[in-house]
Amino acid sequence: MIEYPPFEHVMGAIYRRELPGGGYVAISVQREREFSRTRVCVERRAREARRAGHVPVVIAEAEGDDRSPGFGDLYRIAADNAAIARALLEIEGPQPDD
Repeated sequence: MIEYPPFEHVMGAIYRRELPGGGYVAISVQREREFSRTRVCVERRAREARRAGHVPVVIAEAEGDDRSPGFGDLYRIAADNAAIARALLEIEGPQPDD
């Protein structure tokens, strides 16, 4: 089995907090020579669908790094559990009733 490093080590996490019920949200910056991209990612470890080697779900992203104008918006999403839930619902779409 292939071992993958934690997401925040690959992408350069600059913010991370635990989520109620398990998992975490992180803001990560991917820096290249002339380009940076900031992403808000959610790892839902409590969910059965998440398997080893899968990367966390990207719920928001913007060009630039932590000094760019869009960073504040991404931080507000990462700090708000309701905003995270809305973003996940938007990405996943309607769920069938159990």
